[in-house]
Amino acid sequence: MRFPLRRSAASLSVIALILSGSPLAARTDPAATPAVAQGTAQPQVRPWLYENSDVPIDTAWRFGTLPNGLRYAIRRNGVPPGQVSVRLRIDAGSLMEQPDELGYAHYIEHLSMRGSRHVPDGESKRIWQRLGVSFGSDSNAQTTPTGTTYALDLPQATPASLSESMKILAGMMTDPNIVDSAVEAERAVVLAERRESEGPQMRLSDASRLHFFAGQPVADHTPIGTVATLNAATAAKVEAFHQRWYRPENAVIAIAGDIEPAAAEQLIKDNFGAWTGTGKAGVMPDFGAPDPKQPATRVVVEPGVPLGLTLAWLRPWTPHADTIVYNQDKLTDMLALQIVSRRLEQAARSGGSFLQSTVEQEDVSRSIDGTFLSIVPTGDNWEKALSDVRAIIEDAKSAPPSQAEIDREYAQMDTALAIQVENADTEAGAKQATDLVSAVDIRETTVSSQAAVDIFRSGKPAMTPQKILESTQRLFSAGVFRALMVTGKVQPGLDTKLAAAVAAPVKAATNARLADKAVTMDDLPKFGPAGTVVSRKPIGLQGMEEITFANGVKLVLLPNDIENEKVRINVRFGHGQQAFSPTKPVPSWAADYALVASGIGKLGQRELDDLTNGRRMGMGFNIDDDAFEMQVVTRPADYKDQLRLFAAKLAAPGWDPAPLARVKTGAGVAYDAMSRSPDSVLGRDLNWLLHDKDVRFRTPSRTEIDALTPQAFRATWEPILASGPIEVQIFGQVKAQEAIQSVAATFGALPARPDVPVPAINRAMRFPAHVEMPVVLRHKGEKDQAAAVMAWPTSGGFTLQKEARQLEILTQIFNDRLFDKLRSTEGAAYSPGVQNSWPFSYDSGGYILVTSQVRPDKIPYFYSVVKETAADLAKTPVSADELQRAVAPMGQLLARASTGNAFWMNQMEGATQDPRYVDAMKTMSQDLLSVTPAQIQALAAKYLVSGKSWSAIVLPEDVAPR
Repeated sequence: MRFPLRRSAASLSVIALILSGSPLAARTDPAATPAVAQGTAQPQVRPWLYENSDVPIDTAWRFGTLPNGLRYAIRRNGVPPGQVSVRLRIDAGSLMEQPDELGYAHYIEHLSMRGSRHVPDGESKRIWQRLGVSFGSDSNAQTTPTGTTYALDLPQATPASLSESMKILAGMMTDPNIVDSAVEAERAVVLAERRESEGPQMRLSDASRLHFFAGQPVADHTPIGTVATLNAATAAKVEAFHQRWYRPENAVIAIAGDIEPAAAEQLIKDNFGAWTGTGKAGVMPDFGAPDPKQPATRVVVEPGVPLGLTLAWLRPWTPHADTIVYNQDKLTDMLALQIVSRRLEQAARSGGSFLQSTVEQEDVSRSIDGTFLSIVPTGDNWEKALSDVRAIIEDAKSAPPSQAEIDREYAQMDTALAIQVENADTEAGAKQATDLVSAVDIRETTVSSQAAVDIFRSGKPAMTPQKILESTQRLFSAGVFRALMVTGKVQPGLDTKLAAAVAAPVKAATNARLADKAVTMDDLPKFGPAGTVVSRKPIGLQGMEEITFANGVKLVLLPNDIENEKVRINVRFGHGQQAFSPTKPVPSWAADYALVASGIGKLGQRELDDLTNGRRMGMGFNIDDDAFEMQVVTRPADYKDQLRLFAAKLAAPGWDPAPLARVKTGAGVAYDAMSRSPDSVLGRDLNWLLHDKDVRFRTPSRTEIDALTPQAFRATWEPILASGPIEVQIFGQVKAQEAIQSVAATFGALPARPDVPVPAINRAMRFPAHVEMPVVLRHKGEKDQAAAVMAWPTSGGFTLQKEARQLEILTQIFNDRLFDKLRSTEGAAYSPGVQNSWPFSYDSGGYILVTSQVRPDKIPYFYSVVKETAADLAKTPVSADELQRAVAPMGQLLARASTGNAFWMNQMEGATQDPRYVDAMKTMSQDLLSVTPAQIQALAAKYLVSGKSWSAIVLPEDVAPR
């Protein structure tokens, strides 16, 4: 059973281990075998998903099995309206491959997406685009060690579009285009994908799997395969794998969307009922068990990567009955690990020997049941960090936690599950379909959100201190132990030192347990008398209001029930990026964590954690172009206190220096990694270069990071937190008058704030001058990896807002053409991308940007394709079909996004200060979608001008530009 709880972030190495409108009418079919109908009064046969389980059946699903063995599950869901989501999972992943077939499951995924007996090679993407499907987001596929899942989200599904889509999917499964020509063409694509994924992280991922899973197939069966096996692939070999594994008995279809279940069921029968396997079926291999004879420790040296350690306690993964008791035990394990994680986090916050340490339990590819503990030392003294973390774990194993600790984590987990119940009415069909096939993958069930809460709560009496202790002892003792160190430096004797360090006796920590503290909202700083409303008027959409308070605070309020039990709050203050000079650096890079975690008044982050524990509250921070922002998604029961929390942060910020020290350490640890691949170099430098070296977009140097003091950080941010204007947005399930009163008592009660004018130089956004030859950047990674960039200046602001929107269509067409040429045809690049950046907060600085990883020897070809494509867009009008394939998906994306409050809140940001945002919002759909081929051609001719372009390449060191 899957529990949608927020878990602690895994370390990079641990993640690498686990990787790799209208309802349709029903058609009757008297001859078909009826599916198990849920919700009837008759005695119920447990559906196939629940055969070995006693958990409550989620009766929203309609389950069935075709005579050929294909299983399916269908449910009605109107989120978003008109959309139908299909997930088709095949129980065939890289673990089913023979040694000479490595990468074939993923290869077949690619070939299936190219075409089939129903679709000419390469046409499936275009067919779905005409139906409003965005390639990559609405239609995609993924291969893992244990399976391959094909995903389709069909917007505004009609009987015709669904019938066509299911026909295509069926052809992809039964008769994909596995012929020599397609295999040869796609070989370049999968090799490009493999090449672009190579580098430090891939090597670390490979090393981690080989060490932790030594002796098991998952150690060396990565979905991408090897260069040798991919180059040796032939149509006959790939077809042989397909015949063994692509069979109806290995397939599961989940459909969730705005469709009558009977109609969806008929579509499955019509399109998949005749599917039969060809030849002999594959036999599921033994995935093995952890081998205690394999080495317990290993050191991996990868230049430039941060120093880190991962400890693992590995147990065999075994099939189990997904019962209520089993799930309650699993939840108890999760609670035990949450207690340990909180202790580790508190120790890291205190500025000790480690920057971060996280722990989690993972079932890895039906091969391992493991406990993974990651450690990022603060400096080079990894032995001290390892010793301190082991001491905290030893303490957790030696004595039960306090009841207060259990209650704290129980409340947090209970709230997370309760939120799922509250938001069940707005859960997207795409998520539900994905969750179901994911449950099949791990051989478990799925239950309703209410059933999950009930199972959790009914297990609470058994979650005693002794039971938690037993869980902790088992999670950190049972099984095969392994440890891995990753370091960027070669040091003699490290292997011996690591082995000795993990074997050394450990003494339980005496200061790891969190003291019980009673913290309430009354401990927050107090405000003055509630503010008075001086203006209240409609703005923007129907039902939306702008309320102004006497101190100048403005509230944009939209009460509605669109999202049950959700309230979105966004507090905008000051002038954001425009508050900073383009020539004088400021420590904006440290604010995201250091500013939020530095406390409020006398309360530190630990006290604020306790204050918000068991509630849906938080404090996200962001620097927008024209305002600083604090955002959160909360709920009706918590939003009033959330407003108090936000207002108190502005009124009485704390200045604990520990979070800043942690940010500086983290930035220093990660610094060298920014030069190790083309993508990381672009991530570090491209935004700065595209803005003509405006320091607001520059990554700080090591010297700047090291030199930043708490006093300098406070000197920058204290006046900003005290600045105006303040705009509060509240969208969601609130009562208008209560929301106004709550803002009056918090933000309305603050003293009036000065609105310091923004200097003209800060409002200027620049684009670099044209270059004839690309700017050359260097990376320290793979010799066969490079990146290339080309950009053209556009504009900014509201005067040309229609052009700004229509450039989205132009860049989508541009992107599609590059995809077809660079990836699908040549395999020169796996992930070319084109984007339009148009800043409405500035009158200039916009651009069209093309980026791609590419082989160094293919850089001239990349630029020739980009330039030829840009020139052709300016010279020749696009066809009506090509335009429709860009406009239809964009229209559907817009239609889906506009059904939620987040979209309208984003559009209204800054509207109380600049009413042009309201006008722009009202014309968005028309501006974006009412575009002609002539207009696209005119935009290309206006902006894709070769004499104004700027370009850059990222090459390996010692490789000369061509």
